[in-house]
Amino acid sequence: MKYLILILCIVFFVSCEGPQPRHPVKRSTTNSIQVAIERSKKLLAAEEALMQAIIKKDSTHSYLQSASGSWYFYNKKNNTPSATAQPDDLVTMTYNILSFHNDTLYRMKDIGILKYKVDKQELFPGLRSAVKLLKENETATFLFPSSLGYGVPGDGNKIGINMPLKSTIALLKIEKDSL
Repeated sequence: MKYLILILCIVFFVSCEGPQPRHPVKRSTTNSIQVAIERSKKLLAAEEALMQAIIKKDSTHSYLQSASGSWYFYNKKNNTPSATAQPDDLVTMTYNILSFHNDTLYRMKDIGILKYKVDKQELFPGLRSAVKLLKENETATFLFPSSLGYGVPGDGNKIGINMPLKSTIALLKIEKDSL
């Protein structure tokens, strides 16, 4: 009986120690982030090489590089000294979207004439930056890497995952912000 009381006392004192906190399972996300960064760098390098091949093959146009990373040439240039579109301006424009293989994804006729408040409405990143490069009555053709297009998700319809795009943009009118 003495042993039973002694064992019960030991069990009682040991069990009153309190709960031990569980430590989180350590998972390193740094490795997966690094892998994604490397994959993005390789994709961008491949798309830039593809754009350079298109530019080299096209001897009839003189391409310019934008600060955002796209390449473009003017189909119709406005040589008068006029301003380009600025944030909060309302622009009237139309555009099309093609693949780098010149497959038409969206025609100008299907998209129609679009009124766009610069930097205040949603368009894909390349188109938002391209609008600010053009003057009224100018038309230019742009080559966008997928990061400036619809990126990883695509548009869920005709534009696929990580698809670089070619787009001809016609800026019809710029209405300056009155503020």
